[in-house]
Amino acid sequence: MAENHGRAEGGHAHDHTAGANAKMLGWALALTATYLVAEVIGGFVFNSLALLSDAAHMLTDVAALVIALLAIKLGAKAADDKRTFGYRRFEILAAAFNAVLLFGIAIYVFVEAIKRFNEPQEVQSWGMMIVAAIGLVVNLVSMRLLTAGKDASFNVKGAYLEVWADMIGSVGVILGALAIRFTGFTWIDPIVAVAIGLWVLPRTWILLRDTTNVLLEGVPSGLDLGEVRRSIGAVPGVANLHDLHIWSMSNEEVSCTVHVVLAEGAPVDDTRAAVQMLLRDKFDIEHSTVQTERSAAACDAGDHLHR
Repeated sequence: MAENHGRAEGGHAHDHTAGANAKMLGWALALTATYLVAEVIGGFVFNSLALLSDAAHMLTDVAALVIALLAIKLGAKAADDKRTFGYRRFEILAAAFNAVLLFGIAIYVFVEAIKRFNEPQEVQSWGMMIVAAIGLVVNLVSMRLLTAGKDASFNVKGAYLEVWADMIGSVGVILGALAIRFTGFTWIDPIVAVAIGLWVLPRTWILLRDTTNVLLEGVPSGLDLGEVRRSIGAVPGVANLHDLHIWSMSNEEVSCTVHVVLAEGAPVDDTRAAVQMLLRDKFDIEHSTVQTERSAAACDAGDHLHR
Protein backbone atom coordinates (compact mmCIF):
# COMPACT_ATOMS: atom_id res chain seq x y z
CA MET A 1 0.00 0.00 0.00
CA ALA A 2 1.38 3.40 -0.92
CA GLU A 3 2.19 5.68 1.96
CA ASN A 4 3.63 8.74 0.29
CA HIS A 5 4.73 10.32 -2.92
CA GLY A 6 7.54 12.75 -3.55
CA ARG A 7 8.73 14.84 -6.48
CA ALA A 8 12.05 16.59 -6.88
CA GLU A 9 12.05 19.39 -9.42
CA GLY A 10 15.29 20.86 -10.73
CA GLY A 11 15.74 24.47 -11.61
CA HIS A 12 14.99 25.58 -15.14
CA ALA A 13 17.47 27.50 -17.24
CA HIS A 14 15.71 26.49 -20.45
CA ASP A 15 14.22 29.90 -21.24
CA HIS A 16 17.61 31.60 -21.31
CA THR A 17 19.16 28.80 -23.37
CA ALA A 18 16.22 28.73 -25.76
CA GLY A 19 16.47 32.49 -26.31
CA ALA A 20 20.16 32.28 -27.17
CA ASN A 21 19.54 29.34 -29.49
CA ALA A 22 16.71 31.19 -31.23
CA LYS A 23 18.94 34.17 -31.94
CA MET A 24 21.73 32.02 -33.40
CA LEU A 25 19.22 29.96 -35.39
CA GLY A 26 17.73 33.16 -36.80
CA TRP A 27 21.08 34.39 -38.10
CA ALA A 28 21.93 30.98 -39.54
CA LEU A 29 18.51 30.81 -41.23
CA ALA A 30 18.95 34.21 -42.89
CA LEU A 31 22.36 33.23 -44.30
CA THR A 32 21.28 29.76 -45.40
CA ALA A 33 18.03 30.83 -47.08
CA THR A 34 19.82 33.57 -49.04
CA TYR A 35 22.45 31.17 -50.29
CA LEU A 36 19.87 28.47 -51.09
CA VAL A 37 18.30 30.71 -53.72
CA ALA A 38 21.70 31.46 -55.25
CA GLU A 39 22.71 27.78 -55.30
CA VAL A 40 19.50 26.59 -56.96
CA ILE A 41 19.90 29.23 -59.67
CA GLY A 42 23.57 28.28 -60.06
CA GLY A 43 22.74 24.59 -60.30
CA PHE A 44 20.40 25.10 -63.24
CA VAL A 45 22.47 27.78 -64.96
CA PHE A 46 25.68 25.74 -64.78
CA ASN A 47 23.89 22.37 -65.21
CA SER A 48 25.51 20.83 -62.12
CA LEU A 49 23.83 17.93 -60.33
CA ALA A 50 26.41 18.27 -57.56
CA LEU A 51 25.26 21.86 -56.97
CA LEU A 52 21.61 20.80 -57.06
CA SER A 53 22.40 17.95 -54.65
CA ASP A 54 24.04 20.42 -52.31
CA ALA A 55 21.09 22.79 -52.78
CA ALA A 56 18.70 19.98 -51.85
CA HIS A 57 20.57 19.47 -48.61
CA MET A 58 20.61 23.23 -48.14
CA LEU A 59 16.83 23.16 -48.46
CA THR A 60 16.68 20.70 -45.58
CA ASP A 61 18.93 23.08 -43.64
CA VAL A 62 16.41 25.84 -44.15
CA ALA A 63 13.57 23.52 -43.13
CA ALA A 64 15.55 22.36 -40.10
CA LEU A 65 16.24 25.91 -38.99
CA VAL A 66 12.63 27.03 -39.48
CA ILE A 67 11.29 24.01 -37.60
CA ALA A 68 13.91 24.45 -34.87
CA LEU A 69 12.79 28.04 -34.34
CA LEU A 70 9.15 26.94 -34.21
CA ALA A 71 10.07 24.19 -31.77
CA ILE A 72 11.77 26.69 -29.46
CA LYS A 73 8.72 28.95 -29.54
CA LEU A 74 6.28 26.09 -28.93
CA GLY A 75 8.59 24.42 -26.43
CA ALA A 76 8.55 27.57 -24.33
CA LYS A 77 4.76 27.36 -23.92
CA ALA A 78 3.66 26.36 -20.45
CA ALA A 79 1.94 23.06 -19.74
CA ASP A 80 -1.84 23.15 -19.82
CA ASP A 81 -4.80 20.90 -19.01
CA LYS A 82 -4.49 19.06 -22.33
CA ARG A 83 -0.68 18.77 -22.48
CA THR A 84 0.53 18.38 -18.94
CA PHE A 85 4.14 17.90 -20.03
CA GLY A 86 4.07 21.06 -22.13
CA TYR A 87 5.25 21.21 -25.72
CA ARG A 88 8.92 20.27 -25.46
CA ARG A 89 8.36 16.98 -27.29
CA PHE A 90 7.70 19.02 -30.45
CA GLU A 91 11.46 19.53 -30.67
CA ILE A 92 11.97 15.77 -30.99
CA LEU A 93 9.25 15.44 -33.62
CA ALA A 94 10.88 18.24 -35.61
CA ALA A 95 14.32 16.64 -35.45
CA ALA A 96 12.89 13.27 -36.54
CA PHE A 97 11.12 14.95 -39.45
CA ASN A 98 14.39 16.56 -40.56
CA ALA A 99 16.12 13.18 -40.56
CA VAL A 100 13.37 11.59 -42.67
CA LEU A 101 13.54 14.56 -45.06
CA LEU A 102 17.28 14.05 -45.50
CA PHE A 103 16.74 10.39 -46.37
CA GLY A 104 14.22 11.42 -49.04
CA ILE A 105 16.61 13.94 -50.56
CA ALA A 106 19.40 11.35 -50.68
CA ILE A 107 17.18 8.94 -52.63
CA TYR A 108 16.34 11.69 -55.14
CA VAL A 109 20.01 12.50 -55.69
CA PHE A 110 20.91 8.83 -56.20
CA VAL A 111 18.20 8.43 -58.85
CA GLU A 112 19.32 11.58 -60.69
CA ALA A 113 22.95 10.47 -60.54
CA ILE A 114 22.10 7.15 -62.22
CA LYS A 115 20.36 9.05 -65.02
CA ARG A 116 23.42 11.21 -65.56
CA PHE A 117 25.74 8.22 -65.67
CA ASN A 118 23.63 6.88 -68.53
CA GLU A 119 23.31 10.28 -70.23
CA PRO A 120 26.36 12.49 -69.44
CA GLN A 121 25.68 16.21 -69.57
CA GLU A 122 27.94 19.22 -70.00
CA VAL A 123 28.81 21.03 -66.77
CA GLN A 124 30.15 24.60 -66.43
CA SER A 125 32.88 23.95 -63.87
CA TRP A 126 33.98 27.51 -63.10
CA GLY A 127 30.50 28.72 -62.23
CA MET A 128 29.94 25.54 -60.24
CA MET A 129 33.12 26.19 -58.25
CA ILE A 130 32.35 29.85 -57.52
CA VAL A 131 28.86 29.06 -56.20
CA ALA A 132 30.25 26.21 -54.06
CA ALA A 133 32.96 28.48 -52.64
CA ILE A 134 30.34 30.99 -51.52
CA GLY A 135 28.38 28.12 -49.99
CA LEU A 136 31.44 26.98 -48.07
CA VAL A 137 31.77 30.39 -46.44
CA VAL A 138 28.05 30.47 -45.56
CA ASN A 139 28.24 26.99 -44.04
CA LEU A 140 31.30 27.83 -41.96
CA VAL A 141 29.60 30.93 -40.54
CA SER A 142 26.37 29.02 -39.84
CA MET A 143 28.27 26.21 -38.11
CA ARG A 144 30.01 28.73 -35.92
CA LEU A 145 26.66 30.23 -34.94
CA LEU A 146 25.16 26.83 -34.06
CA THR A 147 28.15 25.30 -32.26
CA ALA A 148 27.25 26.60 -28.80
CA GLY A 149 23.74 25.10 -28.75
CA LYS A 150 24.28 21.78 -30.54
CA ASP A 151 24.93 19.76 -27.36
CA ALA A 152 21.92 21.16 -25.51
CA SER A 153 19.20 20.61 -28.10
CA PHE A 154 18.34 17.82 -30.54
CA ASN A 155 16.91 20.44 -32.87
CA VAL A 156 20.02 22.60 -32.90
CA LYS A 157 22.13 19.45 -33.21
CA GLY A 158 20.08 18.36 -36.20
CA ALA A 159 20.48 21.75 -37.86
CA TYR A 160 24.20 21.75 -37.04
CA LEU A 161 24.67 18.29 -38.58
CA GLU A 162 22.90 19.33 -41.75
CA VAL A 163 24.96 22.52 -42.08
CA TRP A 164 28.10 20.50 -41.33
CA ALA A 165 27.17 18.00 -44.03
CA ASP A 166 26.59 20.85 -46.46
CA MET A 167 30.03 22.23 -45.65
CA ILE A 168 31.52 18.87 -46.63
CA GLY A 169 29.30 18.96 -49.70
CA SER A 170 30.59 22.39 -50.68
CA VAL A 171 34.18 21.14 -50.39
CA GLY A 172 33.25 18.14 -52.55
CA VAL A 173 31.64 20.34 -55.19
CA ILE A 174 34.72 22.60 -55.32
CA LEU A 175 37.05 19.61 -55.74
CA GLY A 176 34.71 18.11 -58.34
CA ALA A 177 34.60 21.37 -60.28
CA LEU A 178 38.39 21.53 -60.34
CA ALA A 179 38.59 17.92 -61.51
CA ILE A 180 36.07 18.54 -64.29
CA ARG A 181 37.88 21.70 -65.32
CA PHE A 182 41.24 20.01 -65.75
CA THR A 183 40.11 16.57 -67.01
CA GLY A 184 36.88 17.29 -68.86
CA PHE A 185 35.23 14.23 -67.29
CA THR A 186 31.65 15.36 -66.61
CA TRP A 187 30.76 12.06 -64.92
CA ILE A 188 32.66 13.41 -61.91
CA ASP A 189 29.65 15.65 -61.18
CA PRO A 190 27.15 12.82 -60.36
CA ILE A 191 29.89 10.97 -58.46
CA VAL A 192 30.34 14.00 -56.20
CA ALA A 193 26.57 14.20 -55.77
CA VAL A 194 26.36 10.56 -54.68
CA ALA A 195 29.38 10.95 -52.38
CA ILE A 196 27.67 13.86 -50.63
CA GLY A 197 24.60 11.70 -50.03
CA LEU A 198 26.63 8.78 -48.70
CA TRP A 199 28.49 11.13 -46.37
CA VAL A 200 25.27 12.52 -44.92
CA LEU A 201 23.29 9.29 -44.43
CA PRO A 202 25.20 7.76 -41.44
CA ARG A 203 24.89 10.96 -39.45
CA THR A 204 21.25 11.25 -40.40
CA TRP A 205 20.68 7.70 -39.14
CA ILE A 206 22.25 8.60 -35.77
CA LEU A 207 19.93 11.58 -35.39
CA LEU A 208 16.88 9.49 -36.35
CA ARG A 209 17.92 6.72 -33.94
CA ASP A 210 18.32 9.14 -31.02
CA THR A 211 15.04 10.96 -31.65
CA THR A 212 13.16 7.67 -32.09
CA ASN A 213 14.51 6.49 -28.73
CA VAL A 214 13.07 9.60 -27.08
CA LEU A 215 9.71 9.16 -28.81
CA LEU A 216 9.57 5.55 -27.62
CA GLU A 217 10.28 6.69 -24.03
CA GLY A 218 13.60 4.83 -24.13
CA VAL A 219 16.31 5.16 -21.50
CA PRO A 220 18.36 8.26 -22.44
CA SER A 221 21.80 7.71 -23.92
CA GLY A 222 24.50 7.54 -21.27
CA LEU A 223 22.29 6.04 -18.58
CA ASP A 224 22.37 2.35 -17.56
CA LEU A 225 19.03 1.25 -16.13
CA GLY A 226 20.67 -1.67 -14.30
CA GLU A 227 23.16 0.63 -12.61
CA VAL A 228 20.38 2.99 -11.54
CA ARG A 229 18.40 0.05 -10.13
CA ARG A 230 21.38 -1.27 -8.18
CA SER A 231 22.23 2.16 -6.81
CA ILE A 232 18.69 2.77 -5.57
CA GLY A 233 18.63 -0.70 -4.04
CA ALA A 234 21.80 0.12 -2.07
CA VAL A 235 20.27 3.21 -0.43
CA PRO A 236 19.81 2.64 3.33
CA GLY A 237 16.16 1.91 4.10
CA VAL A 238 15.37 0.46 0.65
CA ALA A 239 14.40 -3.23 0.76
CA ASN A 240 13.27 -3.57 -2.84
CA LEU A 241 12.04 -1.56 -5.81
CA HIS A 242 9.88 -2.00 -8.90
CA ASP A 243 8.29 -0.05 -11.75
CA LEU A 244 11.51 1.85 -12.43
CA HIS A 245 11.12 4.05 -15.51
CA ILE A 246 13.56 6.58 -16.95
CA TRP A 247 12.78 8.67 -20.01
CA SER A 248 13.18 12.16 -21.41
CA MET A 249 10.88 14.71 -22.99
CA SER A 250 13.88 16.12 -24.84
CA ASN A 251 17.61 15.70 -24.43
CA GLU A 252 17.53 18.39 -21.74
CA GLU A 253 14.94 16.87 -19.39
CA VAL A 254 15.44 13.39 -17.96
CA SER A 255 12.70 12.06 -15.68
CA CYS A 256 12.42 9.04 -13.41
CA THR A 257 9.62 7.29 -11.55
CA VAL A 258 10.12 4.37 -9.18
CA HIS A 259 8.26 2.46 -6.48
CA VAL A 260 10.47 1.83 -3.45
CA VAL A 261 9.71 -0.86 -0.88
CA LEU A 262 10.86 0.27 2.56
CA ALA A 263 12.85 -1.93 4.92
CA GLU A 264 11.27 -2.68 8.28
CA GLY A 265 11.35 0.47 10.40
CA ALA A 266 12.90 2.68 7.69
CA PRO A 267 11.81 6.35 7.84
CA VAL A 268 9.60 7.24 4.89
CA ASP A 269 10.63 10.85 4.24
CA ASP A 270 14.36 10.34 4.84
CA THR A 271 14.54 7.27 2.59
CA ARG A 272 12.64 8.94 -0.21
CA ALA A 273 14.81 12.05 0.04
CA ALA A 274 17.95 9.89 -0.07
CA VAL A 275 16.77 8.18 -3.27
CA GLN A 276 15.99 11.50 -4.91
CA MET A 277 19.35 12.90 -3.87
CA LEU A 278 21.08 9.85 -5.37
CA LEU A 279 19.24 10.30 -8.67
CA ARG A 280 20.14 13.97 -8.77
CA ASP A 281 23.79 13.78 -7.70
CA LYS A 282 24.94 10.54 -9.33
CA PHE A 283 22.79 10.38 -12.46
CA ASP A 284 21.89 14.06 -12.99
CA ILE A 285 18.16 13.27 -12.92
CA GLU A 286 16.44 16.37 -11.58
CA HIS A 287 12.85 15.29 -12.20
CA SER A 288 12.01 12.27 -10.08
CA THR A 289 8.91 10.81 -8.49
CA VAL A 290 9.50 8.23 -5.74
CA GLN A 291 6.58 6.25 -4.30
CA THR A 292 7.19 4.39 -1.04
CA GLU A 293 5.54 1.15 0.06
CA ARG A 294 5.71 -0.98 3.20
CA SER A 295 4.82 -4.41 1.83
CA ALA A 296 7.31 -6.16 -0.45
CA ALA A 297 4.98 -9.02 -1.38
CA ALA A 298 2.93 -6.97 -3.81
CA CYS A 299 5.90 -5.93 -5.90
CA ASP A 300 8.09 -9.06 -6.11
CA ALA A 301 6.64 -10.06 -9.49
CA GLY A 302 7.02 -6.55 -10.85
CA ASP A 303 10.64 -6.36 -9.74
CA HIS A 304 11.52 -9.58 -11.58
CA LEU A 305 9.63 -8.44 -14.64
CA HIS A 306 11.65 -5.22 -14.97
CA ARG A 307 15.07 -6.77 -14.40
